[in-house]
Amino acid sequence: MAGESVLRPIFQRLATSRRMARLAQTRGLSRAARRFVIAEELDGAVRGAAELNAQGIGVTLDNLAESVTSVEAARASAAEYRRILQSLEEARLPDTNVSIKLTGFGIDASESDCYALVEDVVRQAAAGGRLVWIDMEASPYVDRTLGLYRRLREAGLENVGVVLQAYLYRTPDDLAALASYRPAVRIVKGAYSEPPSLAMQDREAIRQAFRRLTLASLANGNFTAIATHDDGLIRPLRQALRERAIDRSRYEWQMLYGIRPELPRQLVAQGEHARLYVPFGRAWFPYFMRRLAERPADIWLLLGRGEGL
Repeated sequence: MAGESVLRPIFQRLATSRRMARLAQTRGLSRAARRFVIAEELDGAVRGAAELNAQGIGVTLDNLAESVTSVEAARASAAEYRRILQSLEEARLPDTNVSIKLTGFGIDASESDCYALVEDVVRQAAAGGRLVWIDMEASPYVDRTLGLYRRLREAGLENVGVVLQAYLYRTPDDLAALASYRPAVRIVKGAYSEPPSLAMQDREAIRQAFRRLTLASLANGNFTAIATHDDGLIRPLRQALRERAIDRSRYEWQMLYGIRPELPRQLVAQGEHARLYVPFGRAWFPYFMRRLAERPADIWLLLGRGEGL
């Protein structure tokens, strides 16, 4: 839609504005963001994860920390993730893991310190039998993210997954280069504003790339998280998985908290495994803006409900 094409870049720019993030905290926007962000505090996030696990829905918790540019702030972020993992153990949640962003672990301050902090968190998660997903960020971070992932695997850590974005032209080569690691891979469309020289802009082209990447990942023997709410992907991929007789233990469906909440329940009722990516924390504004950039129509829904916008 024409309106969406106008709104999308606006929301993408707002996602990077610290001034707007500070302003949003004072204007009641957090009520609207609660559609996509389960809680601002850890206790609320753990309670929400427990409720979802009780329904047979897996959870990946993401602490919405801002990008940091100092080692001290990165250490504080890592300490918070260690606290999250401890809380999950205390709550005895059977199907909850965590997702991290390297910008929150200080990759822009010190790559060596970032690696050490991530390794500590991954090792703690391994002790509890939990997976740590490393989210993929904008294109300048792709090589550094994949490099850090390889270091973790070469250190003998297997409870770590990596995210690949279908809209980047480079992604098929990245997937092929990871083949020897048999990685846990989450396939997403991509949510960052990237130039046409680096990323597909056409919606159907991105869908086709997503389908190819998903099937290529499974063909390589990777555990594959299929992260989409798009029926135009879910229906044909489910058919392809049946035709290829791919066991359900080798993949799961992943969705964002707050978008099509009925969908994971439907998939679970049909014998599939579904997992929700559940963000929490006070630094919710950039995440909220990226979600609106993906789904600009949601702005009218929130306005119609009078939810603080």
